[in-house]
Amino acid sequence: MTTPATLTVIETNLDTIETAQGRVAVIVPADGKMSAPARRVNRLTKGALKRFIESDAFEKLSEGSAQDLAFPVGLAAEALQIVKLSRSAQTQLARKAGAAIGAALGKKDVLVLAGPTRRVSDVALGALLKAYAFTDHKSEGPAKDVPTVTVATSKPEDIDVAGVTALADGVFFTRDLVSEPANVLTTTEFANRLKDLKSLGVEVEVLEEDALEELGMRTLLAVGQGSRSPSKVVVMQWKGGKDEAPLALVGKGVVFDTGGISIKPAGGMEDMTMDMGGAGVVSGVMKTLALRKAPANVVGLVGLVENMPDGNATRPGDVIKSMKGDTVEIINTDAEGRMVLCDVMWYTQERFEPRGMIDLATLTGAIIVGLGHENAGVFSNDDTLCNAFLKSAKVEGEGAWRMPLGQAYDDQLKSHIADMKNVGTRAGGSITAAQYLQRFVKEGTPWIHLDIAGVASVKAPTDLSPKGATGWGVLALNRLVDDLMPTEEA
Repeated sequence: MTTPATLTVIETNLDTIETAQGRVAVIVPADGKMSAPARRVNRLTKGALKRFIESDAFEKLSEGSAQDLAFPVGLAAEALQIVKLSRSAQTQLARKAGAAIGAALGKKDVLVLAGPTRRVSDVALGALLKAYAFTDHKSEGPAKDVPTVTVATSKPEDIDVAGVTALADGVFFTRDLVSEPANVLTTTEFANRLKDLKSLGVEVEVLEEDALEELGMRTLLAVGQGSRSPSKVVVMQWKGGKDEAPLALVGKGVVFDTGGISIKPAGGMEDMTMDMGGAGVVSGVMKTLALRKAPANVVGLVGLVENMPDGNATRPGDVIKSMKGDTVEIINTDAEGRMVLCDVMWYTQERFEPRGMIDLATLTGAIIVGLGHENAGVFSNDDTLCNAFLKSAKVEGEGAWRMPLGQAYDDQLKSHIADMKNVGTRAGGSITAAQYLQRFVKEGTPWIHLDIAGVASVKAPTDLSPKGATGWGVLALNRLVDDLMPTEEA
């Protein structure tokens, strides 16, 4: 598993800059005014920093970006990185600036001279998140020694090192799970990795196929019956609050999706190792909450299956009875995620009676057509919960866009031989998928469906992640948990 860089925060000591090993990053505002650490760097480098600040190169450098000066005279460091960032820069710019530091980190330690920058925690988080690299299956293997990011600031007590590290750990956990190939991350291996969260105080139980059959989770079991990997549901409980009902997170965990009998085209099928992205996000959030000992009650449930073609696989035209009791006519076995989620969602409500329920899934290609790779699709039956999530996502810079629901879309799911079909027409495909899930939401349960097919794994680097798994959703849901915490009575 990938370990984030070690984060340390110290009080600024100008006398240690000259001998710092590895790299030195100095933050300089757009107006070029140098802080005390920057002035010391400038003196040590015999005016090189000032010359760069006064150059056209610094003028053209966008805020949040950086420029390296290799082997600077007067410093023991191998590189001096000048990071352009205003003192009062907002969250996303501060994280982008940190990401510039993280992108150049490599295996070398870095001393970050933050000066009077206000959002130092965000700079640190950006550095940790951008420095991610999944190397478990490369010859060199995962890094044995991780670099250290040392942030020098005048008020080190203002930086929540544990909180920043918990966020990075949760995001890395999600990215690792999404990045793993399906021959490694089987349903059993996935469940075993979640069992490891017990050491952090998370209560974890694994429901095996016999228990799922007894509960009546037949739609979930139908998805995995063509695979040799056993289907499972993993229940994670973080009990950090008082006696309030928990917030429930439910994740689709299809460890590989061939499409089943409705098999996918060969081109791009290798990407279906990420079809457990929803379960990956739920897992990352639970790890973050436990690491930072969040004062909240949250349950995370993931349905782990593999969708394979086999002599025992579900066929198009089959009719399956859900845990709720509704029957579903299978039109397309590649619309399997909703079949997994509907049973887990119903079980979640029956057992936990949550104050709100959020499901996450790499559910439809249609959402990518509609929103690209910039935003997840957000569907909800509750304006209050939905607006709270959208606010959290905006603050954290995780793109999210609310999509409609409506009876006309729901009507597309009518079946002449069962209570419903598992797909509608091609038109509005992500919406009809959400409508299917809404049929398994109890009256009075605030609910959000997040279709993360376009944001869970991407083909090009983002501001805070390299190409591949992003960990989208961990930051926003972690913030939402705090925002929804009950307030003390006056």
